[in-house]
Amino acid sequence: MNVIIITGASEGIGAEMATQLAQSKGAAVALVLAARQAAKLEAVAAACRPHGAQVLCVPTDVSVRADCEALIARTLQQFGRIDTLINNAGISAHALLQDVDAAHLGWYEELMRVNLWGTLWCTHAALPHLKASRGRIVAVSSLAGLVGVPGRTAYCTSKFAMNGFMEALRTELQADGVSVTVAYPGVVDTDIRRRGFNALGQPAGSSGLSEDKAMPVDVCVRKILEGTERRQRDVLMSPTGYLSRWLKLIAPSWVDRMAWAALKKSDQQR
Repeated sequence: MNVIIITGASEGIGAEMATQLAQSKGAAVALVLAARQAAKLEAVAAACRPHGAQVLCVPTDVSVRADCEALIARTLQQFGRIDTLINNAGISAHALLQDVDAAHLGWYEELMRVNLWGTLWCTHAALPHLKASRGRIVAVSSLAGLVGVPGRTAYCTSKFAMNGFMEALRTELQADGVSVTVAYPGVVDTDIRRRGFNALGQPAGSSGLSEDKAMPVDVCVRKILEGTERRQRDVLMSPTGYLSRWLKLIAPSWVDRMAWAALKKSDQQR
């Protein structure tokens, strides 16, 4: 049985991952669903079980190291192995640094604890078991982890850091048969940006980015899961993603102007 842990599994990309895996693999998969809201986890589990998948819900706050370690321990207690760890839990944020008062900078640290440290703590605890199974590690990053986006200083910081951690880890694991896949979604049709922090560290309530060309969540997840199955290094899922990566190398100033223009367009649409 293929044992797969998904953090941030209560909604959005994580919930869709669980559903697609249950539909495609059925009784061949055991899904460990982790997030803070137990009721939402159970709702996702209820949608997965009719396909034959075994599902374990583990209420988890990845910003707490003990929760991350308990998630891995509970998985091993239930299933005895780990084949894939999908680090999907994350918080978004949208605020210009100049608009954030010093008294409110604490949410920058909170965002780092979820997006970076939660990934690191879960991965560290699972690593010996992933090496034993020659398994897969997945990190759901963002195009904001490849290109600096105005108004996203905190979010970009966390995702750039996650990417650096995963790239270094990949080289460390070359001889162990463990693959490391980093996915770079752009704007996906989920609520993550509306629930992310504003300058006051409160839920923003609106996206802060243009949503008119948002990728459907099922399309995004299908691309990530296909890349995971093939053990790809990176999953860039749109022409914008490929273009941004290469333009940053050959015309970085142009990329900066494009990013600022996109922010202004978003502000005009709100």
